Amino acid sequence: MASSAAPLFDAGTIADRWIADYCASAPRDDVLCARAAAGDAWPAVFEELAGLAGDNLETARERAHRHAEDIGTGFRIAGEGEERPWPLSPIPLLIPQAEWDGIATGIAQRAEVMEQVLADLYGPGRLVADGHVPAALVTGSPFFLRPLTNSVPPGGYHLQALAIDLCRGPNGEWRVLADHLRAPAGAGYALENRLAMAQTLDGLQTRLNIARHAPFFAAFREGLAARCRRAEPRIALLTPGRLNPSYAEQAHLARYLGWLLVEGADLAVLDDKLYVRTIAGLKRVDALWRRLDPRLLDPLALDSHSTIGVPGLVDAMVAGNVVIANAPGAGLLEAPAFAAFLPRLAELLTGEGLRLPNIATWWCGQDDARAHVEAELDRLLVKSAFGVPPLGLPGAKAVLGSAIQGEARAALLADMARRPQDYVGQEVVHLSTMPVVAEDRLAARPFTLRVFAARGPDGAWTVLPGGFARIGEHADARAAVMGEGMWSADVCVHGPDPVEPVSLLPSGDSTQLRRNPGTLPSQVADNMFWLGRYLERGEAQLGVIRVLLGNSISADTGAALAADTVRKLIDILVRSNAAPVPGGLKRSDLTQLARTALEDGEGWYSVASINAQARLIGQVSRDRLAADMVRLLDAPFPTRGTLLEKAGSLQRRYSALAGLAAEHMGRTDAWRFHDMGRRVERAMATLGFLRAFGRADATSDDLGTLLDLADSQISYRQRYLTGIARVPVLDLVTLDPGNPRGIAYQVAAISGHLNKLPVLSDDGLAEPQQEQARELAAILVTSNAMRTDDALLAVLEQRLASLSDAIARRYFLQGSEPLRAAGLVLA
Repeated sequence: MASSAAPLFDAGTIADRWIADYCASAPRDDVLCARAAAGDAWPAVFEELAGLAGDNLETARERAHRHAEDIGTGFRIAGEGEERPWPLSPIPLLIPQAEWDGIATGIAQRAEVMEQVLADLYGPGRLVADGHVPAALVTGSPFFLRPLTNSVPPGGYHLQALAIDLCRGPNGEWRVLADHLRAPAGAGYALENRLAMAQTLDGLQTRLNIARHAPFFAAFREGLAARCRRAEPRIALLTPGRLNPSYAEQAHLARYLGWLLVEGADLAVLDDKLYVRTIAGLKRVDALWRRLDPRLLDPLALDSHSTIGVPGLVDAMVAGNVVIANAPGAGLLEAPAFAAFLPRLAELLTGEGLRLPNIATWWCGQDDARAHVEAELDRLLVKSAFGVPPLGLPGAKAVLGSAIQGEARAALLADMARRPQDYVGQEVVHLSTMPVVAEDRLAARPFTLRVFAARGPDGAWTVLPGGFARIGEHADARAAVMGEGMWSADVCVHGPDPVEPVSLLPSGDSTQLRRNPGTLPSQVADNMFWLGRYLERGEAQLGVIRVLLGNSISADTGAALAADTVRKLIDILVRSNAAPVPGGLKRSDLTQLARTALEDGEGWYSVASINAQARLIGQVSRDRLAADMVRLLDAPFPTRGTLLEKAGSLQRRYSALAGLAAEHMGRTDAWRFHDMGRRVERAMATLGFLRAFGRADATSDDLGTLLDLADSQISYRQRYLTGIARVPVLDLVTLDPGNPRGIAYQVAAISGHLNKLPVLSDDGLAEPQQEQARELAAILVTSNAMRTDDALLAVLEQRLASLSDAIARRYFLQGSEPLRAAGLVLA
């Protein structure tokens, strides 16, 4: 219902005019309109926006989106391969501190009630035995994990962190829509929203005394560490992988908290202890913040079909050697059916009702509740009791009872009669609204609030001040219609008192120093190595295409190469499966060949295909790469211009990526593997070019092309002024240790990296990969350009391939081989 009251503010300023116009048409219970008249903090938000964008709200929205993109915020819809940009609204949701204190108290109470319920249901079972909880509600739930009964999680708690969705009703009362206990997602998005908004509205933090997020994350980190047995525990965030909808958020959180980001394949259990496979052997892991479905955690104890879990992980947890947040089985209370019982359980266990009430819920597994749902079907929301699609609700999505008619209604009622325990009915909730920017104006849209809580080191619950808001696309304020929301907004808790600046970064007077960035998992090393290889491979193939298109920088060869040289270029592309054999050597034939090798990702190993492989690695390496590097890897493939223009654009992108790696990546072990990958691939490609264009019968076109492909034209011209000759070219490209594009330089760099990586034994002897690198370097040092022939190049090629295999065998995941390796490190 629209307000008919006069404008609350004069239109003397842009901010006042925005608020006045908005409140003249927004619903009366809108958060802004309900509070602005009381002199709340909302005018400060719009004054900051007006100072940022003048009278153009669209500019403010674009700036907020840009800051979110700069941070690397993104999400993926289930079933989609590509990430979407995070839709951040430039207008935060404001909540006064006094109101927030009531929310935080209610969240902490709810979390403690659920902890006590879980402890009983997985322990003595008195709540079921005494009739307070129906047995079918527990044993019939897919979230109940029977192997964990009668076990106490390490540290004594089932819950370490949780997320709860809240809604604000027309009367201003906050109520609980849903609980998230299995893998509570979103805290990273709340953090990213705050970071983006701090850059967009940089004056708001101080002006409104907005509560900070860092104390919450510090408490969570310290609380999880306090549950571990070791004084300095190693903690990891267990992710399902890059295809998980919130993978970007998980990577951001791992980096922010200083935890390892690992997948199931990175971990192994030995003697009931959990280890991460690293380049230095196995390293002990004391705690996991899992974002993996608990049923997939351990194929031995839970779902035997899981390929992303860790065999033996449940045994390690039961033995008390690894803390898992949250404990598997905690999702039992996440089922919507349990919402019907929590209010009564709260009174039973704590002696008081829930301070944040649920939306009214009826579980149809009880006769009275089922009769109520059937009688009031048109006024209720019908949904799955356990999140599993029942026959009467295909897709398991909640449906308004009034929208179910005809055959669908008959099918629902029939299945509800057969299996009533599969259904719940809930009241239809109407949501308050808040302002968003839509088409350069303010529009009222319904919203929900996701709040986060975590245990601190003393076991008490800490609630993140704010969380994040999800905003609906349409004006319909019913929660069931809103769905997942269209926009996201920062949530600012503001008060009268100044807020002490708190950060997870060390204080200015800290004396704790660290130059080692920490443990490097084998899979991360593998990814870094192959990212380097793919980038070099793409650049090498691009070089062949550019020369084929006539882009040689050599004044002698020009753009028109001899037919025999052209055939060799074609052969390189064909042998690498980048394109099919052309029908001839006409310009149209070569252009089509180049186009396929450049951009045809369907069935050919083109530059576009190589870029896609590098992009996938970039997506799973967000916690190790700079945002600019990830952004370049994610950049779309060029689609405009001629082939040469597209190739030039890609070449500049490759150069930028190489520059970022060379100048911005810390000289860590991760960088060493990335650089080794580049060196291995560059040496392999150059050897292929040498064998094609450096033979004894090489022509001047061949040698000029070789210098082009080895990016050594300028170096050669500076040294030799009498023209191109085979022996000097071979010496520069193969044996000169000072040529950064030459083979000798690559081998020396690889050997140097291997000498600085950790070894498994203390005997001081070289490991196999180190020995092979030194032997390869010795061959190059003792070779002579005049005696360099195809046989020597073949030996170098074979040894380089063998060295690459040795690096992979020693440092990367090779099934269970690292568990059996001699000199295994257990720390």
